Amino acid sequence: MRESFSEEFLLFPHLQAWFQRLRDLTRHGQTMLQTVVVESALDPFPLRRSLLGYGKRSFFADLRAGVTVAMLSIPQGMAYALIAGLPLQYGITCSAIAAIISPLLSSSRHTVFGPTNATAFMVFSYFAAYPHLDRLGMMPLLVFLTAALLIMGAFLRVADLTQFISRTVVVAYVTGASILITVNQLPALLGIPAKALQSSGHPIITFPGHVQRILTHLGHAEWLSIVFSALTLAGYFSLKRWLPRWPAFATALIAVSLLALIPAALGQHVPTFSNATFSWSELLPPFPDFISSSTLPDFSRLFGLALALAFLATLENSAMSKTLASRSNQRVDPNQDMLALGAANLACAYLSGMPASCSLTRSALNYTSGARTGFASMWNGLCCLIGALTLGAAVAYIPRAALATLVVCVAFSLFNKRQISISLHATRSDALVFVVTLIATLMLPLHVAIFVGIGVSIVLYLRKSSRPSLVEYEFNEEGLLTEARQGGRQHPAISIVHVEGELFFGSADLFRTQIQRSCVDPNLRIIILRLKNARHLDATCAMAIEELVRLLRTDGRDLIISGVVKDLYRVLKDSGLVEVVGKDNIFPASPTNPNLATRNALRRAQEILGIKDAEVRIYYDPAKQEKT
Repeated sequence: MRESFSEEFLLFPHLQAWFQRLRDLTRHGQTMLQTVVVESALDPFPLRRSLLGYGKRSFFADLRAGVTVAMLSIPQGMAYALIAGLPLQYGITCSAIAAIISPLLSSSRHTVFGPTNATAFMVFSYFAAYPHLDRLGMMPLLVFLTAALLIMGAFLRVADLTQFISRTVVVAYVTGASILITVNQLPALLGIPAKALQSSGHPIITFPGHVQRILTHLGHAEWLSIVFSALTLAGYFSLKRWLPRWPAFATALIAVSLLALIPAALGQHVPTFSNATFSWSELLPPFPDFISSSTLPDFSRLFGLALALAFLATLENSAMSKTLASRSNQRVDPNQDMLALGAANLACAYLSGMPASCSLTRSALNYTSGARTGFASMWNGLCCLIGALTLGAAVAYIPRAALATLVVCVAFSLFNKRQISISLHATRSDALVFVVTLIATLMLPLHVAIFVGIGVSIVLYLRKSSRPSLVEYEFNEEGLLTEARQGGRQHPAISIVHVEGELFFGSADLFRTQIQRSCVDPNLRIIILRLKNARHLDATCAMAIEELVRLLRTDGRDLIISGVVKDLYRVLKDSGLVEVVGKDNIFPASPTNPNLATRNALRRAQEILGIKDAEVRIYYDPAKQEKT
């Protein structure tokens, strides 16, 4: 039977060729994948370096730092889950799992991964814009997609591109997100019931919408919630000022929760998280099924949000890891940390977590607490799990107003007056980028606003760099190239145009227009383009030069190019412009004398015009033996 099948298969040579082609493509794909993995230079287990010489002192230093950070991670995790509109255990799980998994692959010793206010509010703003979507049901898939993008980006070394993102965009984005977080927490801070807000219609995600909704429902505010908000605010800032070594966030939350027992015992209603429960089944539920008929349509719907989350997480991690590395004299690899972010989010996707990023506050606390290795983050994660399982029932006594007030305090800590001032006063472009990004953050969903800011900054940069400088030059009596006099050229029929700047697609139209303006002079016959300081010639500008040559020759004129460096000549040759312009009309740059190519080009122009002037003199350094 096998022989008959082989004989029958041989009757279809095109099928045989197709299968051979498929095998070749498979082998080629495997080779490319192996090449990507090898060239990515990622370490599969960087934590092993910390194990070398790891002793008792390092162990207790990491344990102390881990416990200290956990006292902040637990209440912050609940706060960020509250911001995202998720059950409180999601924040705890993300804080624990991300902190345990990330050190296995991270290059930084001090960064702590988990939920952050920016990523949490990005999740909230997206699902607030689409209230019909199942937020809890789609959360594992969203985190899974974020993890996949981060892991793929790490192997492709995408994190290297974060250096090209304007810091002004990040400052404006964080500022806008802080404002939105503050306004979003005001209803809970003032005790406005959720039912009253829901009666006004669909959730609102823009700043004016938030403000308008709060102002129209101020009559529903509860005095008891306002009192506890004031007590929380006073306690938090008092601890920050008088007891800076204490965990102000956790201490203030515990103290106000104890005070809330008094009015509750007197029969007064204090809104709390009475429905919040923590157990193994809730913290670590069964693994979700990502590939099913019900989840496949959500891939395309959530891809944009996942891309924005992955980008923001990479940006936050890059900024914080480099800041801490500069203080601890450590080298970090942003792509290695991007892989750690991907692994942390992948674990959170399977363990009922929310999107994880690099926490600025917890990472800074981890460093100042004396952490020496990534094991401090792992101790932090274990303490979060143990604390949630043992003390989770106490969450039911936390006043909602108190936690909302502390979230507002964290949001205010993200305002950086110095960075905002620099962004607004450095240049007009920076000021415009800041204002546009801030407005977009307040008016649009965050996963859209961040790309609006990046787009505006790139457009303004391209606009600035797409203006090459074109100045008419001439040789003076000393043989030096100087700007042409206003009274007229040395040779009325010859114009030497010095081009300086970027010659890429953004500058093509401006470049062509400025050259064509020079052609208005009826006496002009030859244009010499001095491209010694022109950079990055691309196809669009090459086409513009070709169109210019054909236009000039139609009018009986000609174009000569001087000062051509190797990279520029390669583009001219590969694009076929050498044949169009003519080899006799292209003069390479001289490393020994920058004016030599222009002198030869001017001689060529005189030859074309039949001018028999005296020899053009150029300056050269007498110390050089070779006369130019």
